[in-house]
Amino acid sequence: MRGPGWRALLAAVISLLAVGRAEAAGFALREQSTSAQGNAFAGATSGAEDPSYMFFNPAALGRLDGFAAEVQGAHLSPHSKLKSSSATTAAGTPITGPDSANDIANDNWIGAGYLMLPVGDRVRLGLGVTSPFGLQTTYSDDWVGRYDAQESKLETVNLNPTVAVRVTNWLSVGAGFQAQHAYGKLTQAVDFGTIGAGLGLPVTPGGDDGGARLSGDSWGYGYDLGVLVEPVKGTRFGLAYRSEIDNQLEGDASFSDDPAGVAAGVRAATGAFSNTNGKVDVKTPAILSFGVHQDLGERFAVMAEAQWTQWSSFDELKVKFDNSAQPDNVTKENWHDSWFFALGATWRPLDQLTLRTGVAFDQSPTTDRYRTPRIPDGDRYWLSFGLDWKPVQWASLDLGYSHIWVDDTKVDLNGTESSPPGGSLKAKYESSIDVATVGLTLHY
Repeated sequence: MRGPGWRALLAAVISLLAVGRAEAAGFALREQSTSAQGNAFAGATSGAEDPSYMFFNPAALGRLDGFAAEVQGAHLSPHSKLKSSSATTAAGTPITGPDSANDIANDNWIGAGYLMLPVGDRVRLGLGVTSPFGLQTTYSDDWVGRYDAQESKLETVNLNPTVAVRVTNWLSVGAGFQAQHAYGKLTQAVDFGTIGAGLGLPVTPGGDDGGARLSGDSWGYGYDLGVLVEPVKGTRFGLAYRSEIDNQLEGDASFSDDPAGVAAGVRAATGAFSNTNGKVDVKTPAILSFGVHQDLGERFAVMAEAQWTQWSSFDELKVKFDNSAQPDNVTKENWHDSWFFALGATWRPLDQLTLRTGVAFDQSPTTDRYRTPRIPDGDRYWLSFGLDWKPVQWASLDLGYSHIWVDDTKVDLNGTESSPPGGSLKAKYESSIDVATVGLTLHY
């Protein structure tokens, strides 16, 4: 390949990451490899089909040869319908407003890019640029749960330089450094009516709304480790670990007043609800993965995957304000550690064509007791298909599609889950996700 071709490929990676708004029912995004998605990510830790597998196991590069560059694009089409909801203020007053919505999620793109450079016979250098975590949910400004959530957004870009060593013909090890940039945005309505009534102002709870908006970004750092072994030709085992990354998002907290001017009275009496700086701690979890790949002849293979995610590190969403008169806003999350299991199969009917399929179960880390409208996640069930076409020796095109069924979920908050205490919220959701991906790999 000539220089302009590589430059165009890198430009495509940057473009995809620039426009991509990570969006999913939860906030871990698996769509980092088109070829692995075709198998529902079964065997992703033990696979080494192309450079994108370095995301799941850095040791995968130890089994690859030559110089390679790869770009991926995933179109996420989540559907999350708010079927019904009801809410009361902290004073027990019923909240009026829309109690359902057609969809609180929007279609979006995310991208990923990978480079691999051989150094001698046994060392491989790699670079991955991915968006491994993200979410976006949006409600109407006047819905009944507006004091709990209106818009929630998290976007990440992860830079992952990696080195892998082929220690022997049957053993590869790898390690990488992660530099992760995170951007977050949270908005919700502020019930100045209830706050003002508590101060003795002549107002009506739930009748004088203002708004709160917090946005910020940060850099966080971590690492990943992996090993890939092939004790018998055609049988591979992979084990990989990605560390937790603590993102301390810092930015601006702004408050908008209600039309009746109640906020000004509250601000004068308390000193709170003035524009200030703020920060929120968002931890992305540690992940431990194990994969198996088994060739059955020259053209057929089966694979399996098990992944443990330490979501218990996301125990609360705490917003701290520089204004000492503004109390911290804390929402209990109490997520639990979760598991992902997948089975897949690959068939190569022609030397230039590979077909893939897979199924998976993705356990939700949320619980009925503490689930919030910002992330109304549920258990997910995957069915995936994919193909790899290699029209010429130096290029291959991958396509993948997944449909994800999400269990119906509910929110049942009574106000004690947050500090300061809030009102109650009950809501029911019906969700599903469609994912279509395309990947291009250039190598020589």
